[in-house]
Amino acid sequence: MVELRGVRHRYEGRVVLDLEQFAVPRTGILGVVGHNGAGKSTLLRLLALLEAPTEGQVFWDGVVVPRRPPAALRRRVTLVEQRPILFRGTVRENLVYGLAIRGIGRTAVNGMIGHVVEELGLQTLLGRRRHELSDGEVQRVAVARALALRPDVLLLDEPASSADRAAAGALYRALAAERAARPLAVCIASHQLEDAYRWADDIRALAEGRLSPVTPENLFRVDLPAGDGVKQARVGNVAIVVLTDRTGPAVLAIPPTDIFVSRERLPASARNVLSGRVTGMAIERFGAGVHVRADVGGVELVAAITAEAARDLALAPGGAVVFSFKATAVRVF
Repeated sequence: MVELRGVRHRYEGRVVLDLEQFAVPRTGILGVVGHNGAGKSTLLRLLALLEAPTEGQVFWDGVVVPRRPPAALRRRVTLVEQRPILFRGTVRENLVYGLAIRGIGRTAVNGMIGHVVEELGLQTLLGRRRHELSDGEVQRVAVARALALRPDVLLLDEPASSADRAAAGALYRALAAERAARPLAVCIASHQLEDAYRWADDIRALAEGRLSPVTPENLFRVDLPAGDGVKQARVGNVAIVVLTDRTGPAVLAIPPTDIFVSRERLPASARNVLSGRVTGMAIERFGAGVHVRADVGGVELVAAITAEAARDLALAPGGAVVFSFKATAVRVF
């Protein structure tokens, strides 16, 4: 539906986003993950048609979007920023405002906001004003306000960053219900990887403004020593063996699917064998697999294994674990 092609975006001469192609699918939830400063918020602003890229083009249904998009097109996409601003007045007045200025009748407005109020559990907040709300409640109201407008594309920047687990679950269930009721494309930028694995249909990672081959939990900045072939890169107190001709500053990427997980050290050809303790586990959407998070010598790594393997290993937080991966599995860029 909305797509970026050949985009390079700069702020004050510095490239903050460099994407050959990025498209939001017509339906489903797309998760965009990455560390702070990776370019997630900038990406959402371009997709929301709030900024035009320095270079490249934005397409909507295959048609080039002009640098000053028409208002009718802008209304088809809605962005909820990480720290949304509510209008003066009550929560109810915030929910009604956008619909009223579009000429929607009172009866229809009441039905539309009633739907999102119920889904997001806002009934007790309708008479409150901004200063009476927590940051998490402000985020929920902003998402409800956006859903009430019934956009074709909904873009959310860290929508659950201030929410507790119950509120975050309610938010994602509301999005799922909205998608089930009508065609809706959702793109969520988040650093909360557990939520991304659980709720998103597709996950893409950004690093330094570019798409990364792995999600950001296994991205490390290093300084590679001189020489060709096999070498060691220091990540905190851990030495990671890599195969590369590159020297100097670099980023290491270790795909979670390339890490073998065991309870003890096993005979293997892997050059990297790291012992540690499980710090957390997250089940992927639809139960397709499990992401195992572990502290190995003060460095956090995440491995992806099947649900069957997780059951066989009987892994649990605090339990011993060994992560093994080949030097050739470590990507350098």
